[in-house]
Amino acid sequence: MSELLKVEGLTARFGQLVVADAVSFSVAAGEKVALVGESGSGKTVTAQAILRLNPDVGLTGAVHYGRDELVAAPEKRLRQLRGREIGMIFQEPMTALNPVYTVGNQIIEVLQLHLGLDKAAARAEAIRLLTRTGIAEPARKVDAFPFQLSGGQRQRAMIAMALAARPKLLVADEPTTALDVTVQAQILDLLADLQRETGMAVLFITHDLNLVRRFADRVVVMQAGRVVESGPVDRVFGQPAHAYTRALLASRPTPLDAEPDDQAPVRLAARRLSVSYRRKRGWFGHEPVPIVSGVSLSLPAGQTLGIVGESGSGKTTLGLALMRLIDAAAVRGEVELDAMRLDTLSGEALRRSRHDFQVVFQDPYASLSPRLTVEEIVGEGLSLHQPELSAAQRRVRVVAMLAEVGLDEVVLERYPHEFSGGQRQRIAIARAVILRPKVLLLDEPTSALDATLQKQVIELLLGLQARYGISYLFISHDLAVIRALAHQVMVLKSGEVIEHGATQAVFAAPREPYTQALLAAALA
Repeated sequence: MSELLKVEGLTARFGQLVVADAVSFSVAAGEKVALVGESGSGKTVTAQAILRLNPDVGLTGAVHYGRDELVAAPEKRLRQLRGREIGMIFQEPMTALNPVYTVGNQIIEVLQLHLGLDKAAARAEAIRLLTRTGIAEPARKVDAFPFQLSGGQRQRAMIAMALAARPKLLVADEPTTALDVTVQAQILDLLADLQRETGMAVLFITHDLNLVRRFADRVVVMQAGRVVESGPVDRVFGQPAHAYTRALLASRPTPLDAEPDDQAPVRLAARRLSVSYRRKRGWFGHEPVPIVSGVSLSLPAGQTLGIVGESGSGKTTLGLALMRLIDAAAVRGEVELDAMRLDTLSGEALRRSRHDFQVVFQDPYASLSPRLTVEEIVGEGLSLHQPELSAAQRRVRVVAMLAEVGLDEVVLERYPHEFSGGQRQRIAIARAVILRPKVLLLDEPTSALDATLQKQVIELLLGLQARYGISYLFISHDLAVIRALAHQVMVLKSGEVIEHGATQAVFAAPREPYTQALLAAALA
């Protein structure tokens, strides 16, 4: 295969800080190459440097694309190549897509700019591209704004836009992060099909080694801005030469070796829990739309219930309803924490009870206040629920809690933006656990973390559960993480429980075809 892209000694700097150091690799025409490594290893900066997408990065070295050298190329030439010769799929389509234009208009712009199509022809081609990427009702969705689409649909729309001008090279930066396992598999299959049809090359940036194993021909491993190993996927994964590669491969979550304890007292119970919202119908009418239907569950003390299912299955809605974070008018059924009926509480009684149940959200960057220091964030719950503590006593408790999650006292006066994703998630866990809750809801807490950080967070949660006897409700689309943490698993589909049992039993012999499909997509 002929060489399409050749990166030679590429160094990227933010001021004096080197974030990519003498990076070299190549991508042949029609080849699928994966760029892997932990957060901060320089993967995304290297990918963006190919088309000089970040004006704040200083670049030296060379990036050869055909006869062009892109590091020194004039901006006019780069504009001709961007989208036309080299397409890009960004990690988060909600921020990469323009929120004030329909997805159709954004695809049409590419077609008109690079292929010279008139508006009618460009619209017809945009609908064809959306159809090809597997979006249902493409003739209607072409006029939808990004916020009106699901995560998987937005990612498909971005793929359609990236492929609109039929590029020879596609740079895909974490294109499946935070998508559920079946959508991940669909996106990978789609990219593989399009790659075979068009002959384009793909540079695939990811922290998910399982996806690399399934998708790529060759892999380039980066650590701290440098390439430490590269080669065919089978060889690198089968016989890794570098210690860092071996550490990455060893970071896959280990299945939990523990059966549910049938004698443990029930900590949290729900009976016939349903959630619906009112959708407008006609001029004056409304109709109920069910999100969760008749769910019953019991969570023993010191154990974990994993809740899994595709996007839109009702996982997060169920968790929020159990924690009384949804308008009570939308919820029906009973929720009991120990001997206390949560569904009957309101006002001050409900606020006082929140000492016993806490939440860790999916995105700590969004859930941690950017205006508060770490000491204020972690200590806020103590101020509300244990006002008798002095400031000095609170600080002692905060420092001790930070030490338990692996953070030093020096972080007390720092703000969330100064930390990595894994560190922010540790702060969020510290904020919740410092109150010693009886139940902790964890909503996709590891979905955006690389493999080594994910394993660290799993080990942290297991250790905290063993020390304090906390019961976890763990919501995730990552079944490998569920298998590493959960004693029992509940599978949701369209708001209904279709399978529920001990995790080891369900994973070993799933009864329902839907569960079988989830496991096949996740653990292949």
